[in-house]
Amino acid sequence: MPAAARSRVKRTVTAAGLPVVAVDSSIRLTGDDPGSGLGRFLELAHDWESPLVRVFGGPLAADRADPQTRQEQLCAAARVLESCVPLARRLGVAIGVETHDDFSSSSVLAGLLAMADPDSVGAVWDSHHPHRTGETPAEVYANLGRRILLTQIKDARRGPEDDWRLVLLGEGEVPVRQILALLAARGYRRWISVEWEKRWHPEIEPPEVALPQYLAMLARWTEVAG
Repeated sequence: MPAAARSRVKRTVTAAGLPVVAVDSSIRLTGDDPGSGLGRFLELAHDWESPLVRVFGGPLAADRADPQTRQEQLCAAARVLESCVPLARRLGVAIGVETHDDFSSSSVLAGLLAMADPDSVGAVWDSHHPHRTGETPAEVYANLGRRILLTQIKDARRGPEDDWRLVLLGEGEVPVRQILALLAARGYRRWISVEWEKRWHPEIEPPEVALPQYLAMLARWTEVAG
């Protein structure tokens, strides 16, 4: 993004009184040459005074079928993160790896985070994906704990063919209220954001309907949880 465009975005969000909670890259750490792109996103986040760049872990070899390749991929992903830590420290921006794709399970993500700098690299907890893998909120927190840099909320309902449909908050099966209560009990003071994927799921409600509904429900639930 050219410097003029970056400045225009910064002026726009500042005028609206909106903080940039995270810059959401779709970089995959196990992909081809993710390091250079991650550096540019860190610089973009710094320009926008954002504390965080979100990345994905990416694909992994099957644990049972090819454990050696899987471990090599995890180590390579950790090296990408570590290579960007000096820049992240200098800019004051952290890197958050989301519970997504083959890192949807917090236990898998925890294995990667154990190899990365705890001061500059942490987790983005997407509420849906660990639930989809069978993990409870307590298990996710036990695995990721204080390294959770952002909590991303959405609700979903499992279909008859093990497919999932994103739904309004409270209409699905993702234990969002448990997550909020757990975070409150553990003293979590970072952002809680809403992800509404209309761009990728055109069949779901428009954001003009979903975002106010999520805001109202979250305000009610966080008041009870706090």
